[in-house]
Amino acid sequence: MKRILAPLILIAILLGGWEIACRALAVPPYLLPAPSAIGMAFAESWPLLLSSAWATLSTALIALVIASLVACALALAVSLNTLLEDAVRPIAVTLQVTPLVAIAPLVTIWAGIEHPGRAVTGLAAVVAFFPIFSGALTGLKAVDPDLARLFDLYGATPFQRLVRLRLPSAVPALLEGHKVAAGLAVIGAVVAEFVAGSGGAQGLAWRILEAYNRLQTAKVFAALVALAILGVGLNAAMEFVERRLLNTWRGR
Repeated sequence: MKRILAPLILIAILLGGWEIACRALAVPPYLLPAPSAIGMAFAESWPLLLSSAWATLSTALIALVIASLVACALALAVSLNTLLEDAVRPIAVTLQVTPLVAIAPLVTIWAGIEHPGRAVTGLAAVVAFFPIFSGALTGLKAVDPDLARLFDLYGATPFQRLVRLRLPSAVPALLEGHKVAAGLAVIGAVVAEFVAGSGGAQGLAWRILEAYNRLQTAKVFAALVALAILGVGLNAAMEFVERRLLNTWRGR
């Protein structure tokens, strides 16, 4: 109960102080709306925000699946060949540290200007790729030396070592990589919508831009609240899945 009540009390105090300050200082609503105004804007726009949140979430989930398939397959291939790892890892790191806004125009052109959704999905997949790749590769290489020697003693084949030793050892790191990538996929989808979106991909980022262009600051905050709820909910779902799968992996 303390873990639940403590943040709720702090949030209530902050919102109360925010409301009082806005009213006492007569802050213009276009500059900083009071929490009550944001709540009204959220209540008025929630059907539109819900559909936009689903658009952003679906894009992030599709990107996560694509990134997972590519990253896991590549990590598996790289883990079996040291030379291939030396060749691929610098490229993966370069892709990770390159700002999304720098490659967004290229991806938008390649996906087709008339298909902004493809560009947004592709950019979100790029952002989610590296945590999964890094986690999978680290897990595949993090084998208990004693177990490895035991497999050597019994003359296990490379396929048996992969299926019965290396893949099970990679489960914790792989789940952690997916949990991190899920949050990054949402961030990537939102940033990609800002950069590559043209109204065709009407996620939460498009609602923020739409309200911003009309100086409807309360609606901007309402979209941010919806985005925060989406992010927290996805993170909680990934933690639940990770906990259940880890308990199964540990035989509990």
